[in-house]
Formats: sequence, structure tokens, C-alpha cells
Amino acid sequence: MQPPIKRSLIGGLLLGWVGVAASQPRPAVVELYTSEGCSSCPPAEAYIGELAQRRDVLALTFHVDYWDNLGWPDRFALPDAVSRQRGYAKALAKSSVYTPQVVIDGRGDFVGSDRRAIGRELADARADGIPIALSSGDGNVTISLGQRDGVAPSEVILVAYQRKAVSKIARGENTGRTVEEFNIVRGFRTLGRWAGEARLFRARLDSFPQGATDIAVLVQPLGLAPIIGAATIPLS
Repeated sequence: MQPPIKRSLIGGLLLGWVGVAASQPRPAVVELYTSEGCSSCPPAEAYIGELAQRRDVLALTFHVDYWDNLGWPDRFALPDAVSRQRGYAKALAKSSVYTPQVVIDGRGDFVGSDRRAIGRELADARADGIPIALSSGDGNVTISLGQRDGVAPSEVILVAYQRKAVSKIARGENTGRTVEEFNIVRGFRTLGRWAGEARLFRARLDSFPQGATDIAVLVQPLGLAPIIGAATIPLS
């Protein structure tokens, strides 16, 4: 709907300071752009809940704020999510943004409730991704990127997300509905640039937003080009 006016892992699930860097097919990164104020979005949210159970998929839900003026302010809305969605509109040559929109691997977009089209896209095999190892301990999350020749300059993006929430909607298009939401992005930021060299990044555990249960790392060439690396780790 148009607006009215963000596991086969590259890396491992790790505890302490143990790290793994593996060359395996990376998970497909599914980004849903959604809003609690959008009546077309709950079916897409439910589908993301199913995809979040798959080991070969990293599903992330980015809540936007341009539906808030209908009377229901989305508590998970992020202005940065709107900026990222608009960046994809430019990169994918779309005339506008909409909800529910799914972007897969930064490569193509789909209506978020179109299970058939999204399922077909996710069935395609994926090339080996960038070797990523994640570890947590001593108050930090450490991200280790292995060396890879011939890589385009890329951003290393840290995403903090919340596995699940339930919201009772009192106003707007979804008045009276109770909505289940999954893998909700609570904040994201760029840790730095990477161009194929072996490199470490660190982030303080106490820097993540309240309510975040997991983090994901995306490696994405500049200009929101197709994603080349992804991994995730729980915070607890």
C-alpha cells in the first residue's frame, strides 16, 4: 500500500570469545518495510515470523514512520529506516516507497505479503558470502571479516533487533487489532568501510537499544548494492 501523503550463517552462533569464520552459502537477507498503522502489513508481518525460523534466511523488519499521521504512532518506527527504504527506491529505480515492501539481498523488491514471489526468490541458490565471525564477551561484540580479493568497497552495518513483540493497536487503520511482530529492528549503524582486507570491528554491548535481543551484521557495497555478507548472534 502506498503511504498516505530494516540460517546458514557466514560465521557462527557464539558464546564467550569463541569465533568461527566459514565459507558457506550466506543467509538470504529479507528486509520488510512496514508500519503498525498500515492495514496491509499484518499478513507480511506474519510471513516474516515464519521466515525468521529458517536457518537460511536472516529476516529483519524495519518500521517506518510515514503512517503515524493517521493517528497511531508506531513505537518501533525509525527515521533511519525511512532513509534506507528511500535509498533502495533509488538503487532499484522505483518511483516511490510503499508498505509492506520486502527487499531481498538488496537486489529486488516484492510486496511483503506475496508469499509465492518471495518463496521463488528464496529458493534460488546463493553464492558463498564474505567470511564473517561474530563473538561476544567482556562487554563487547567483535566482528571479524576475513580477507577476500576483488571486493567492492562496502559498508559494515550493525543491526540490533528484537525477536518478537505484540502490539495492541488503538487507532488508525488497524484499530482494535493485536499484531505480532518479529525481528524488529531497534537500531542500526555503519561500523566502517571494508574493501577486502582482514579486519576486526567492535561494538559495546551497552550501546545497543533497550529491548534488542540479537544483532546482525550486513556487508553491503556502497550505494545499497546487493548484500555480500550476513551473520547474526544473540545478545544473551
